[in-house]
Amino acid sequence: METKELFTAKGKFIILMILVISLIRLFPHQPNFTPLGAIALFGGTYISNKRWAILIPLIALFISDIALQFINGTGFHLTMPFVYGSLVLISMLGFLLRRRVQRQTIMVGSLVGSLIFFFVTNFGTWVTEGIYEHSFNGLVNCYIMGIPFFKGTVMGDLFYNLILFGSYGLVKWKFPKLAV
Repeated sequence: METKELFTAKGKFIILMILVISLIRLFPHQPNFTPLGAIALFGGTYISNKRWAILIPLIALFISDIALQFINGTGFHLTMPFVYGSLVLISMLGFLLRRRVQRQTIMVGSLVGSLIFFFVTNFGTWVTEGIYEHSFNGLVNCYIMGIPFFKGTVMGDLFYNLILFGSYGLVKWKFPKLAV
């Protein structure tokens, strides 16, 4: 999807889906059960312009971060560069799903995206938060302490990928012009 394609019905629908689902972060949820990885994977898969495929999910995340900051003060934090960086990598993973959008590839992409998010953001916690000793043992301890949150990441990514990819598939089936 080139820049002009963003303004087609298909482009507008994809962007709307990403923006709307990113706002789910504003509602109470289990730790890490969010649509972050899903919007990145979905955007990377369906927005053909690679720059926009990365930027649109990041813009959606930033908008929801601003809202979270106003609502409860949790939108901005020290690990934000690592969260955003992990979403860039997950969007790039979505590039690999293009022309291979099937249940299996979406599920594997979702799980790999969860692993990317886990390793990058926990590394960020180790680097920035000062909670863990800056040694190999401290890094390992940080990853071990992050394991309980990993379940929420995996389940959230699988759930929201099902919603995004499934909804888009149903809409394309019902309205074939969006498939063009």
